[in-house]
Amino acid sequence: MTPATLEDVRDRLRTFAGQHAATISPLYSHLAAHAADDDEVAGLLTATTSEHADPTLLFAAVQRVLQSEPFHELTNYYPSLGGSYGPDNGTWPLFRSFVLERLDRVRDLIATRVTQTNEVRRAALLYPAVAMAARQARAPVALLEVGTSAGLLLGLGTYSYRYQTQQAGQLVAGPTRSPVGLHCALAVAPGATLPTIPKKIAVATRIGLDAEPVDLADEEQYAWLEACIWPDQPERLRLFGAAAAALRKSPPDLVAGDAVDDLAAVADRIPPDEPIVVLTSNVLWLLDETRRAAFVAELAAIAARRPVWWVSQEGYRAALAPLLPDRADLEPPPEGPTFGVLGLVHWSDGTPQATALARTAWHGERMEWLA
Repeated sequence: MTPATLEDVRDRLRTFAGQHAATISPLYSHLAAHAADDDEVAGLLTATTSEHADPTLLFAAVQRVLQSEPFHELTNYYPSLGGSYGPDNGTWPLFRSFVLERLDRVRDLIATRVTQTNEVRRAALLYPAVAMAARQARAPVALLEVGTSAGLLLGLGTYSYRYQTQQAGQLVAGPTRSPVGLHCALAVAPGATLPTIPKKIAVATRIGLDAEPVDLADEEQYAWLEACIWPDQPERLRLFGAAAAALRKSPPDLVAGDAVDDLAAVADRIPPDEPIVVLTSNVLWLLDETRRAAFVAELAAIAARRPVWWVSQEGYRAALAPLLPDRADLEPPPEGPTFGVLGLVHWSDGTPQATALARTAWHGERMEWLA
């Protein structure tokens, strides 16, 4: 892979500030807009060997360093660390000085880590799609998550859900006494109808595949996942803690390996009588177009041997575009907030049957049902 250039980084920071963070994270939108015009700060992202020098990696590295200095003045702007200030004229100068005084520590984290946002709220997006797959399978399903991080999404069958709708009020699913309660706004596109969301899903095996699986019992790995959560969204941090605590009591099997090369071997670890639901959530953008095609080909090869469904919450071009071409309604606008697409794919006699189910917010807070 070719490392990102400074100009690449500056462009990504501007896009992040204006499209990804603008409506959901005032702090990160503010910092990214300023960092895009500051070569010293932006240049830190060129320390990663990955071509995906994502702005969130810079901000996660800074937040991880700040975690170790909880009395620094900058924490006033970080609700995740007890702060209550919104972005103001003093935010960027303070952030910049903090970073430049700790260049080596920030640069080392950027060079050695990857962003691992194990966003448990995405389970609310995946649940209706997994339920559809389970209904079609007519049997308890095995969940195989690719890009699993710590495996929090593999617990989706144990979480409780509240879907707020205009048509039917609040729809409730999942165990009522779950320690993890997720809320999601559910709108319906013109011509569509509300999905049927069952009270529970029968899950058998749970297994995750990741290049670097996260051990929640490891304090440093746990702290890094916390640092990857955007600081002015404390509800995300609370839910992460609750889900992590629940998962430690009943951990899934996590396997270190490549998303393409090791997929078949991991699938073979699942009992042959269990239909497999493969999950991907905001991970395929890390693969280039050739590797994404190879991933889909691997899924098809596994589906030739046993029943397989693929539930994806990805950008349209990262997942469904080759299977559902020319869907302008699934393309994000050139400017403004982007969105993900919830997809369901099943192979029948070697032919993929793909459906775009919903347009989604990236962190699970809302979706618009299409199917």
